[in-house]
Amino acid sequence: MKRVFFIFFLFIACHSCKEEQAVGLTEGFWLAELEVGDNQRLPFNFKLIRLGNGKYNIELYNADETILIDEIKVIGDSVIIRMPVFEGYLAGKYTAEEINGKFVKENEGRVLPFKAVHGIRERFKRLSIPSTNISGDWEVEFRPINEESYMAKGIFKQVDDRVSGTFRTMTGDYRYLEGINSGDSVKFSTFDGAHAYLFHARATDSSMVGVFYSGKHAKETFVARRNENYELPNTESLTYMKKGFDKLKFSFPDAEGNMVSLEDASFKDKVVIVQIMGTWCPNCLDETKFLAEYFKEHSNKQVAVVALAFEYAKTKEAAFKSIDRLKDRIGIKYPILLAQYGTIDKKMAQMKLPMLNHVLSFPTTIIIDQKGDVRKIYTGFNGPATGSNYDSFKKDFHSFITQLLEV
Repeated sequence: MKRVFFIFFLFIACHSCKEEQAVGLTEGFWLAELEVGDNQRLPFNFKLIRLGNGKYNIELYNADETILIDEIKVIGDSVIIRMPVFEGYLAGKYTAEEINGKFVKENEGRVLPFKAVHGIRERFKRLSIPSTNISGDWEVEFRPINEESYMAKGIFKQVDDRVSGTFRTMTGDYRYLEGINSGDSVKFSTFDGAHAYLFHARATDSSMVGVFYSGKHAKETFVARRNENYELPNTESLTYMKKGFDKLKFSFPDAEGNMVSLEDASFKDKVVIVQIMGTWCPNCLDETKFLAEYFKEHSNKQVAVVALAFEYAKTKEAAFKSIDRLKDRIGIKYPILLAQYGTIDKKMAQMKLPMLNHVLSFPTTIIIDQKGDVRKIYTGFNGPATGSNYDSFKKDFHSFITQLLEV
């Protein structure tokens, strides 16, 4: 991977030496496609905004989400589009109205062919009038008839032939999905620099049968039936303190090399929110935005937040670079400690926190009272794409912290 990366940038550098100036990228709407499993195309839309002096911004769209991308580098006839927060980037050769290249996640060793064309606003082509409307709640099983099957709740809204929504699982949601219902074929996708998800399904009024692609590295089938009363099991009992342990304990370094633990004076007599997370994780990013805002609004109270990062990055320096980038982008004022780098293996993560029965999900969030006792553990996170579920989480979180502070 490093050799490929070096050759690519050497190629860019050579082209930048050309005397002729490459034509600029055309402002306006673009349709991009990533090549995922089975040579399927994952589409997403963005708007290119010219700032002058060869500089650009991009607005990337997934249903109700708009992601601002402002790290765009043009060298000759090559362009590099670096996603905010996440390490993934798009890199390729361009003309005024076309880009051809790759989407790269170096630490994970993943590369997807990428193409973008100017002037196309629709995400999926409409081939026929939809035969049904999938709006509502669905009981979903991924990997059916498999010992590793798992349940999810589909939450969808359809207006004419346009579909938006998400899948909730017990450990988090698949964020903002956008697509189309054409005939009996439903397609939706999302791309945010970490997720590269594509779903295809055949749908009736009461059922769906489909395939889920996560990049090129994962493919799962799923079945769904309409069930407006379906709810996932309560996740607050999934992660818990093992018998024989009464306190959460850890000691991990911050960016300055200081070892930080819950015994430090900065946490004394406070309600402490401990977030198990990673800078590569979209659900963690959703929760981090929530926690950063919460901490900003309640920093004058006896509340502290500390995050424990488990990173793909191969070196400590690279891991802290990702952490610093996240802190700068989101405006995080609480410490993020490096708990692990080089792997995000959950069994290894649990070894770093042996008092927990397991680390089942990134994120996992632990609430500790002023006496140092663990009072609640949230496994996973219902992000803003889940609508009412996100609202319920926020209400429960605020209420529970307030109760602890009033004791």
